[in-house]
Order: sequence, then structure tokens, then C-alpha cells
Amino acid sequence: MSLTNQWNAKLYDDKMSFVSAYGKGLLEWLSPVPGENILDVGCGTGDLSAQLVEAGAKVTGIDFSASMIETAKQKYPQIAFSVADAHSYQSNELYDAVFSNAALHWMKKPQEVIQSVWQLLVPGGRFVAELGGKGNCEYILQALRIALSRHNISADERSPWYFPSIGEYTALLEKQGFRVTLASHFDRPTTLPDGDQGLQHWLDSFCSPFFAGLSAQARTDIREEVTELLRPALFHAGSWVMDYKRLRFIARKEATPTSLQPDASR
Repeated sequence: MSLTNQWNAKLYDDKMSFVSAYGKGLLEWLSPVPGENILDVGCGTGDLSAQLVEAGAKVTGIDFSASMIETAKQKYPQIAFSVADAHSYQSNELYDAVFSNAALHWMKKPQEVIQSVWQLLVPGGRFVAELGGKGNCEYILQALRIALSRHNISADERSPWYFPSIGEYTALLEKQGFRVTLASHFDRPTTLPDGDQGLQHWLDSFCSPFFAGLSAQARTDIREEVTELLRPALFHAGSWVMDYKRLRFIARKEATPTSLQPDASR
């Protein structure tokens, strides 16, 4: 039984477009320069990759989901997209920047990802990313824990997510050798589209590992219970508002200084 999230690229584009919309703020942190070679890690269906190209960058996009990459290629055939695992991705090219929006929290071996990024960057290159931070979607997780426990299932064991604190992730970056020049951990209440149906779209898009191996009736029962548990906390004025907490950072792979030599004339 696989607990890997089963991505529906059409649903993602139709109902979860806010992911890329919020990513535009991260592009300001990246500040791409025309001619730069940039790797987009967890590119999804390619919308932010396309904006990087519009800014004049040469872009490569990778994602673990074949469905996402297929859709990205259809939408933006001029961009090089490929299916790849960021934990171990290698390339003959080196990049001026590695960019990632709303993807790193799906990668549960962060030190492997950070090491991979380090090897892909030129000296002086930068790693600019945003991911779910500590406390992200905590109401959702609490509701899933309660509903799944009635079926003798541990939500924590099935969780596909890794939501680190700012100290935890920046420490991992520094351990690799990065210099973290800017980092922020902040609340981002996020309104879902489609009114009362918004939470169901969100669960369908992001929560398939929690429901793996369950009957259709069990999945329906759990979704209904999760919805009612969350309604008092997250349903406001006709819309679902998710309790997002985000972690954003800029880290640089600083060039190794040349060895200093004593002045022989002294």
C-alpha cells in the first residue's frame, strides 16, 4: 500500500491556484536576473517557472509527480520539465539559483534535499524557498487524528508532511555550509475557493495518503467527520480559511575564499 500523495493536476490548477498566486511574493525574494540559470524544485504545473522565464531566466522545472509534469509540459512546452526526486536530483548543469514554492514540506528527508541543492548551485548561488512551517495546518491534523483514530489508524504515521521551525530548517542549511541571509516564519490565513466545497477540494488535493487502503464509505465518513470538527474553527462567512503558517528563506552558497599568503616583502 503506497502512502504517496496521488496528485490530480487538473484539480490542482482549477481549485488550488492560490498556491502559485501566493508564490509571486517569493519571486520578489528571488529577484531573478535575466540570463540566470534557475532550477524550480517542485514546480507543479509550471506557472511560477513560466514567470521566471518571463523575467529572462533560463529555467528547468522538476517535480516528483508525473501528472504535474505532463500538465506543465502541455501548458509551457518551451520550458524543460522533468519528473525527478529532489532528494537525489543530479544534473550536469550548475544553477545560479534554486527556487522552491510550497514543495519542500513534502520532502521528509530535508538534509538530503539540502545537500542535493548545494551540489547543484554555483559558488555564490542562492537557494530561495517557501514551505509550510511549524504549526501549519494544525487544525486539519488534529481533526484527522480524531477521525482516523476511530478506524485504528495513526494520522501522524500517515502524514506526508514535514513542517519545521525556523530554527530547525536554518540549522540544517547552515550545517550544509549555507549562509542564511533572510528567514521568516509567518501566519498566512488562506481562503479556499468554492464556499462550503472548498475543504473537500483541499482534502482531495493534498490528503490522499491519509485515506490509502480505506473503503469508499470509510473515506466518506472520515471526510464528513473532519469537516464537522473543523467547521467551528475554520469556516467563516461562507468560506473555509486554512490555518497556514509559512517558512521562507534565502540561503547562499558562499564562494570559498582563496588562501591568504604572507607578504614575502615584509
